[in-house]
Amino acid sequence: MMNIKKAIVLSSGGLDSTTAMAIAIDEGYDIYSISFRYGQRHFHELEAAKRIAAALGVKQHLIIDVDLSKIGGSALTDDIAVPKGRNENQMKDIPVTYVPARNTIFLSYALAWAEAIGAEDIFIGVNSVDYSGYPDCRPEFISAFEKMANLATKIGVEGHASIKIRTPLLYLTKAQIIRKGIELGIDYKMTHSCYDPADDGKACGKCDSCILRKKGFAEAGMTDPIEYADSLG
Repeated sequence: MMNIKKAIVLSSGGLDSTTAMAIAIDEGYDIYSISFRYGQRHFHELEAAKRIAAALGVKQHLIIDVDLSKIGGSALTDDIAVPKGRNENQMKDIPVTYVPARNTIFLSYALAWAEAIGAEDIFIGVNSVDYSGYPDCRPEFISAFEKMANLATKIGVEGHASIKIRTPLLYLTKAQIIRKGIELGIDYKMTHSCYDPADDGKACGKCDSCILRKKGFAEAGMTDPIEYADSLG
């Protein structure tokens, strides 16, 4: 009997996490995707995550409720304006769209699910090249979390297996990520990246995430298939 490989994939409904999921599928994993209703400004990303889970044929997709708006401290969960029109130099500092400890919290849930279903690999689409300066997207954080994961779990302590935090996009530019996804057959029209979309879900085109996405498609020599409210897609 074949030993089926299982992987947990954190899915935000965005470009990066969807590409990471496609890479995991290409490597032969059965996919268990996990998304979060965390008190964010909108739910278009969760709708995108559902579409992606269906389109890519995941085995199971969980949406976990963890209300970080009660903590606040971020433009994504609090009454703080989302920055618009920033240049890349301005993106080098940690922005107000950083959600305190978000990836630590999300990875902890993914770790719990991985141990429960016998998955040894957790995929997360973090990137340390074309990104918005978040401290929990750096390789040092991923390495530290992986070490902690193997100290804090039964399978790690008993030595039955080891948990690996997989970051296939960590050192890729946004253009390289997009090219990889296209190569793997991803339709990026089903993804959502914008921090502050219009009510109908159209991307604002001006937040950091939209700017980096546009830059990536331009450098990849491709047209972004999503609609932008500013009509500059």
